[in-house]
Amino acid sequence: VQLVESGGGLVQPGGSLRLSCVASGNPFSIYTFRWYRQAPGNEREFVAAVTTTDTTYYADSVKGRFTISRDNVDTTAYLQMNSLRSEDTAVYYCNFIVVIPGQYEYWGQGTQVTVSS
Repeated sequence: VQLVESGGGLVQPGGSLRLSCVASGNPFSIYTFRWYRQAPGNEREFVAAVTTTDTTYYADSVKGRFTISRDNVDTTAYLQMNSLRSEDTAVYYCNFIVVIPGQYEYWGQGTQVTVSS
């Protein structure tokens, strides 16, 4: 499975961005998409996840501002980010995990999000 993220960029505080993650070569029917981010000098942190049943999870820091979704036909995940803050500045990584029939995990190359005036 190969993951390709897009949609990052420079945005002013309070603005919005929509990230996309396309998973190509996916042979699995049950999988979870997750988004992580890593700011300079910080560890990579969990942002959001969406399961095969469309159950979603969010980090407290983004609840109410970010929305994760998926398109199972295109095997694509999205992260709609609203009311962006300077502290959201980071490289955002897409993660794809499978637990059935075996445990597999894949990462994208990351996309830079910069929130600055």
